[in-house]
Amino acid sequence: MKIFLGCFVMSIFWTTAIFGQKVSNVKMVDAITNQEYSLDNNKSATAQVFIFYTLKCPYSKLYNSRIKALKEKYIASNISFALVNPNAGEDNEIPEKLSTLPFAKNNNIPFLMDTQQVFTKMTKVSKIPEVVIITSGPTGYSIAYRGAIDNNAQAMESATVHHLSAALDDIINRDRPSPMVTRAVGCNIKLKP
Repeated sequence: MKIFLGCFVMSIFWTTAIFGQKVSNVKMVDAITNQEYSLDNNKSATAQVFIFYTLKCPYSKLYNSRIKALKEKYIASNISFALVNPNAGEDNEIPEKLSTLPFAKNNNIPFLMDTQQVFTKMTKVSKIPEVVIITSGPTGYSIAYRGAIDNNAQAMESATVHHLSAALDDIINRDRPSPMVTRAVGCNIKLKP
C-alpha cells in the first residue's frame, strides 16, 4: 500500500510540475524562409504546437501525413504548428538540407533550427518526434502538454489513442489537457554540453 501511495504522489507531483511550466520567449530561424520565428510572433494563437523533427530519424517521416492532417484540422481553431530541429548545424542537418524538406515546404510548416538547443532544453524534450504545446496567458507562456502524438509510431491506422489531438481539443474547450504528459517513442535527442 505504501508503494502504491508513493507512486501515486510522485505521479501527481511530476504531472503538476509539467503543467504550467513557464517558458520564456525564444527565437529560432526558420530553415525554409530564413526568417526569425518567436513565441511572441504567434502570441495570438490559441496554442502553439512544436513537433521535434530531424532528417535522420526514421520516426519523423512516419508522422508526416498525421502532422499534415492535424495542421489542417486545427487551422480554423487558430492553432499554429512548427517543426523544431534540435540537431541543426550538425552532420547532415545543415541549413541547406533543412531548407529543402519538401514536407515542411509543401505544407507551409516552419522548420525551426534550435542550433544551441535552448528551446529543447527549456521544454525538456528528449525524443524525435516529441510534441510540446505552448499556450500564452496573462503571466506569460507555459507548457500545456508534452509527449507523444499518438500511441503508434509505426502505423497510423493502428493508433488508438490520439494524445495530441485530445490535448488540443481540451485546450480549445478551455480545459486542462488530460493527460498533460505522455511518454514519447522515437530517436533520442543527444544534448549538447
